[in-house]
Amino acid sequence: MEIRLDNKVAVVTGGSRGIGLAIAARIAEAGGSVMLSSRSEENLKSAAASLSEHGDRVAYCVAHVGRTEDAERLIATTIERFGAVDILVNNAATNPYFGPTVEIDDERMKKTFDTNVGSVLSHTRAAWRRWMKEHGGVVLNIASIGGLGPEPGIGWYNVTKAAVIHLTRQLAWELAPSVRVNALAPGLVRTELARGLWENHEESIARHIPLRRLGEPDDIATVALSLLSDASSWVTGQTIVVDGGTVNQPTGGVG
Repeated sequence: MEIRLDNKVAVVTGGSRGIGLAIAARIAEAGGSVMLSSRSEENLKSAAASLSEHGDRVAYCVAHVGRTEDAERLIATTIERFGAVDILVNNAATNPYFGPTVEIDDERMKKTFDTNVGSVLSHTRAAWRRWMKEHGGVVLNIASIGGLGPEPGIGWYNVTKAAVIHLTRQLAWELAPSVRVNALAPGLVRTELARGLWENHEESIARHIPLRRLGEPDDIATVALSLLSDASSWVTGQTIVVDGGTVNQPTGGVG
């Protein structure tokens, strides 16, 4: 079945590279229009150029994902440019700290939460108030398998992703039936954000993944496309794990 998003308008935060750009590319390939957003105009220009084959169906807006006023401006700019906001992909995230959770400083604790969790609410709220409440729509949040359990080094990041998973369920319940809200929980994907986790030891990590490789951004994007389309019209409040089987490991018990 060919999945199409003709005449749909999407906003993708963190859309200048990695998973965000891969999702934007899939949306454009399926006939949708896409507004890319990130803090770096240079990166956005490069991302838009990589999607130039889709012509005027791709645009970008420089915005700081952690600022509520920027979220409002992004949604307003998208409606002005394309006439709607049918799809919102909350993809932007940060992880400025690695180490024991109890040692994180307040500044990085707040920054991580505001970017990874607060932005999901602020962008969804803006899209709801300005368009989706009246016209309906689809929201997709990018969480992480880290939000499903503890892990050394990136504990606070994982706490924020656990919050995204719960926020997804909460918003799905509150915004139904006109808006569907789901999340994806990727495993380790070869992105710039995660480079510190996989660079220089990719092969050893892959040996512990049932499908024997790290994920690529497009592995996430293809699943995202299905959730954003009418092919998933009866799916909401769910978090879909896309991790090559990482969390589906034997416990070592004997029953």
